[in-house]
Amino acid sequence: MDIGDGASLELMNKFCYVGDMLSVNGDADAAVEARVHKGWNKFRQLVPPLTNKHVSLLMRGKLHTSCVHSCMLHDSETWPVKKQNELTL
Repeated sequence: MDIGDGASLELMNKFCYVGDMLSVNGDADAAVEARVHKGWNKFRQLVPPLTNKHVSLLMRGKLHTSCVHSCMLHDSETWPVKKQNELTL
């Protein structure tokens, strides 16, 4: 899209704004996909303590819930979530 003076803008279907993915059609699919990737990355960082046999199962569960779940669900209260998005998360 040409805006004059030889400058142009690129039209995007989705983009990141303040850490959240926004899409043109207004659904939460892009945001859910980005959060699932961030959750998996956080899980990979925590594999050593989560698989350590010297750490109790209760503590490993609390670590997973407090780090991985919170990473995936951060700022999700404003998403227009569909049932498919809930299942993906």
